[in-house]
Amino acid sequence: MSAPDLTPATPAPPGADAPISVVVVTFNSADAVGRSLPAIVAELRDGDELIVCDNGSADDTVARVRELAPAARVIEIAGNPGFGVACNAGAAAAANPLLLLLNPDAVVQPGFREAIVLPLAEGRGWGAWQGLLTSGDGTEVNTWGGVVHFTGISWAGGADSPIAGAPSDPGEITFASGGCLLTTRALWDELGGFSPEYFLYHEDTDLGLRMWLAGERVGLEPRALVEHEYEFDKGKSKWFHLEANRWATILRTYPGRLLLALTPALLATELALHLVALLGGWLPQKLRADVAVARALPRLLRERKAIQHGAAGAGRISARAFAELLTPDLDSGYLGRAASSGALRALLRGYWRLALVLCGRR
Repeated sequence: MSAPDLTPATPAPPGADAPISVVVVTFNSADAVGRSLPAIVAELRDGDELIVCDNGSADDTVARVRELAPAARVIEIAGNPGFGVACNAGAAAAANPLLLLLNPDAVVQPGFREAIVLPLAEGRGWGAWQGLLTSGDGTEVNTWGGVVHFTGISWAGGADSPIAGAPSDPGEITFASGGCLLTTRALWDELGGFSPEYFLYHEDTDLGLRMWLAGERVGLEPRALVEHEYEFDKGKSKWFHLEANRWATILRTYPGRLLLALTPALLATELALHLVALLGGWLPQKLRADVAVARALPRLLRERKAIQHGAAGAGRISARAFAELLTPDLDSGYLGRAASSGALRALLRGYWRLALVLCGRR
């Protein structure tokens, strides 16, 4: 008679009826939570919880949260360690198997709670997904999913386009926006959540790419609608974080074959971006980012090794399949002339065809 198998069974993934822990990170967000918190509180079901992590607000954000959502758990974080750190703190405090990240200026629409769990009800097998984020009182798209260019530049897919052109059916995307991201607590913990070194920007890009590396898929649920008050221009300091974290994401997540194939393009991009930064008045921020990446290189290479070969399951996707998550087209309106240049598009597409060949088979 054989001995019984005492290996613990892998827990079944949560279903559509599982409770959700909603995490909202605030920073001087008193006005924003006045619109967003009543909307999400109205959607919560029995067993759901709301966790608000405040990053040292100097206004009356915390008081407003306690007034608008008295049942919410408020975690006050000293200073402002960044969006990712605060999200991780909220996730660590979460009690439920489903984890939903929402921006403080993201106003969920009626029926959101039912719609956001449809991927579970329909058994799509996604590791993470987002709702359809809108702007302009629902007349425009804010994002239908993150897009990543092979140079690491990323943006909100469909931003500022008419809502009539938004996808009506669920589909897979490269990464889910941190403005409205649902995943399981188990997968979040397995991947380590957001990198705490990303103070702001690209933390959701990095997480989405790590999910794909770990064999998970990421999607869009367009029936879950969220109005998001987004403004791209947030000062020149934004460029420091965008550039430093763009390179951190490339170095951490791109498979070796892809990095090798992209080396000439990445070097050319750096030359072009320094010129763009000079003409745009943010060259000091770009140079600060260069120095920050150089100083962080030993850490980034250690993190790369853990991500590419670690216990989180990296390596379940080939370099070619990972590369196919990226795009050769700079087709975001935020990218100015680069987005409308036919010659540049043809050059990038030609290079990308060669890079895909060098990445090997799928």
